[in-house]
Amino acid sequence: MTKKNKVSNKKELSLEQREELLRTLKARFEKNMNRHEGLEWVKVQTKLEANTGKLWSLNEMERTGGEPDVVGHDKKKDEYIFYDCSVESPKGRRSVCYDREALESRKKHKPENNAIDMATAMGIELLTEEQYRALQELENFDKKTSSWVQTPPDIRALGGALFCDYRFGHVFVYHNGASSYYSSRGFRGSLKV
Repeated sequence: MTKKNKVSNKKELSLEQREELLRTLKARFEKNMNRHEGLEWVKVQTKLEANTGKLWSLNEMERTGGEPDVVGHDKKKDEYIFYDCSVESPKGRRSVCYDREALESRKKHKPENNAIDMATAMGIELLTEEQYRALQELENFDKKTSSWVQTPPDIRALGGALFCDYRFGHVFVYHNGASSYYSSRGFRGSLKV
């Protein structure tokens, strides 16, 4: 019983869940080769199988509607880079304010969660503005939604937070009060494996 409790506290997937996730990721990888030209799935899978904690995080990205996919490879660190590649901001991560401070500052109509805490719990990071723009170079995302991005400390210190979307053939970066939340705004994450 003790052993079972220890396992249940860990962020691990069952063998069946791992196999299902790997099948999903492989199919997405093969369908979207434009996102990762020159990379081979077998090498990605080998890295994933050696990092069960990262697999758990990818499963969380998938479970919340992010449709994670490989968007690059850091050759120096030998790490594959995954971003959420859902067409619109992930459905399971919308209607959240920016961070815990923003959440706690709301007196009425608090959202259920915030982007920073959710990302941390999932083991991922919010995309930076630069990463968001790089993602948009691959194809166009967030044509109807928007996504919170990492906000510089000086902006956050003044109560603001940044979000991005794609409209009129361009990536736009906007600001809002960090405590704001909308049904069409979520966040996209990144993970290195």
